[in-house]
Amino acid sequence: MSQPSARTHTESEVPPAVAPASTYRLQLRPEFTFADARAAVPYLASLGVSHLHLSPVLEAVPGSTHGYDVTDHSRVRAELGGEAGLRALAATARAHGLGLVLDIVPNHMAVPWPLRLNRQLWEVLREGPDSPRARWFDIDWEAGGGQVLLPLLPGPAEAADFKADGEVLRHGELEFPLRAGTGALEPAELLAAQYYRPAWWREARTNLNYRRFFTISELIGVRVEDPQVFAATHAKILELVRDGVVEGLRIDHVDGLADPREYLERLRSATGPGCWIVVEKILARGERLPSAWPVAGTTGYDALRHVDGLLVDPAGADELARRYRDSTGAADWPRTAERSTREVLTVDLAAELAALERRAGPGAARAVRELLVAYPAYRPYPGADGFAEVSGAGAEDIAAVRELTWQDGMFAARFAQTSAALRAKSLEDRAFYRWAPLLSATEVGGDPGHPAVSPAEFHAYCAHLDRDWPASGTVLSTHDTKRSADVRARIAVLSQAPELADEPGAAPGPDPQLAWVARQSAFGLGSVPDRTERLTEALLKAVREAALHTSWTERDEQYEAGVAGYVPALREDPPEVVAAARDNVLAMTALHLTMPGVPEVYQGCESEYRALVDPDNRRPAEPDAHPQPGTLAARKLALTSALLRLRRDRPELFTGYVPLPARGPAAEHCVAYARSADLVVAVTRLSLRLAAAGGWRATTLPLPPGHWTSLDTTGPSFTGEVPLAGLLAAAPVAVLVRRT
Repeated sequence: MSQPSARTHTESEVPPAVAPASTYRLQLRPEFTFADARAAVPYLASLGVSHLHLSPVLEAVPGSTHGYDVTDHSRVRAELGGEAGLRALAATARAHGLGLVLDIVPNHMAVPWPLRLNRQLWEVLREGPDSPRARWFDIDWEAGGGQVLLPLLPGPAEAADFKADGEVLRHGELEFPLRAGTGALEPAELLAAQYYRPAWWREARTNLNYRRFFTISELIGVRVEDPQVFAATHAKILELVRDGVVEGLRIDHVDGLADPREYLERLRSATGPGCWIVVEKILARGERLPSAWPVAGTTGYDALRHVDGLLVDPAGADELARRYRDSTGAADWPRTAERSTREVLTVDLAAELAALERRAGPGAARAVRELLVAYPAYRPYPGADGFAEVSGAGAEDIAAVRELTWQDGMFAARFAQTSAALRAKSLEDRAFYRWAPLLSATEVGGDPGHPAVSPAEFHAYCAHLDRDWPASGTVLSTHDTKRSADVRARIAVLSQAPELADEPGAAPGPDPQLAWVARQSAFGLGSVPDRTERLTEALLKAVREAALHTSWTERDEQYEAGVAGYVPALREDPPEVVAAARDNVLAMTALHLTMPGVPEVYQGCESEYRALVDPDNRRPAEPDAHPQPGTLAARKLALTSALLRLRRDRPELFTGYVPLPARGPAAEHCVAYARSADLVVAVTRLSLRLAAAGGWRATTLPLPPGHWTSLDTTGPSFTGEVPLAGLLAAAPVAVLVRRT
């Protein structure tokens, strides 16, 4: 989607005064608390990061391993050490020169068990639409006949035995708030008199009447656009910011909000200009972050796509797609994506679709459906006409929905929120698991239909970041990535050697699509502890998400029992493949840590880190601070630490961005650029193809004026036009500092 080429500043936009040099993400959980994070502070400070980025810290469902299921916004989570523990962590971090960044969750809360853990929801269920807390949640009381559907029962409600007990309604171990004055009613009348209807969990698909997070009924949407709700849900976070405990915020799932810009303006006003704020926002190819948002940028999935794509050979990717279609009978990517979108919209999100169609009226129902399917980005925004560039929907459909959004602000918000949920569930959590020619491309924020990024496209993106969003976040691995960067780096080698993807003798089985996924997953993971168990768990998740033979809600136990048989035996990769994977890992590391933006290192990724989809990538990190010399882990750790320290100690080096084109027969295999006048970065791309073509030969890199040496000042000094055969001989990465 085309956007203005440069960012325009508005009166409502106040850029953050201070941005981190870099962040390090820690996943907190009952097994890894604030105290554990405190113990890690000296090591992380020595690594060179400037800020610790913590997963959500507010009270959550007991035992939660992620914290996104918030139950109480007014308290710091006791299982992690409570507010005292958080403040102690901040003090220790500050003593070592580090700040804290918090991940916050404005879009949703948990529908927990016990239900009373969410006090606001408990009150609404007891008191109904007239409850003062009713404004907290998006509940369509009319659609539910005056009741909130609660899809919490393990089976049909008709078979359930409910009994009034004091102020609660019980069914086995389940308890619900009892509406005042209804405790003496007969069983047949008791349920009908409540402001909720307990139901079999399967009813959520079609009858749910509250907004939820994606398709997760255990997470209820919060109306943070209401000023009173905003104040109540952000009071503790804002207190921590005002007290200097927290210096930055990551906003989870900003696309789920009714009006992201309005929310961000209110948040910026409340925090003041000194708080660094980034938003979790997935940008489609060609889409730009709205320039008026008062934030530093995104959390960085757009950077991930560009770095990953730079190491994909386009011809090899096309060949992999051909081989994949031939061996599996799969459709192409556009048809795979559209089929997945229609399935998710009409089945998994049937309740959300029905709500939109009711509000639109029967005459516009088809238009709503078709435009949701065809919309090319995650969502439009209130007050913006994002429909002009929609392809795949008829002009009449576009006109009908545009008219609705102009006339009905509530419809516009719900359409946008449903669109965001649809994109995430149909692409990231369905189509990405069905389309597997090159698994490294099926990543959050990725574009599997066009996985390769040319050097020119990469340079244009970096120049845009430096000009318009210099403090935006950049990432390679996160708690949500389906494969860690090091796994993707290995898989990307297949684009240079497509014949490795369907090697004879691979695991047999009647499902060629799963066999393909298993081979690439095993190739990417390589030799790791608990390899078979971890691969099996990831493959089970893959087949359930793909929903071709089994699913989370309709499991085929016989099919799933055979999944472990698809895990290939461990094989030894040829030396040239090992070398190409190593080159990719180091090149990705150097690009990420030197390109414009604020880089984030996910826990453990400073060293070699191979992980698959969650929960595999959310295990407590155990970084090896002293890997064996000469190994990839040691080389990656040394490179990461050197660059993080350089960013921290000499931030003036990381300003500006100028591409440096190589000259000669292998010029396309070098990506080089200057940051400021005193820092040059050059990396090797597609090294397997480079070696097959005869190496660098007479290819050179013209350096800017001056004498240049490596970071540690050892080795030769370079000036003028440098042969790449010398500059990139010992390593696929050269980071040069101008000395004179």
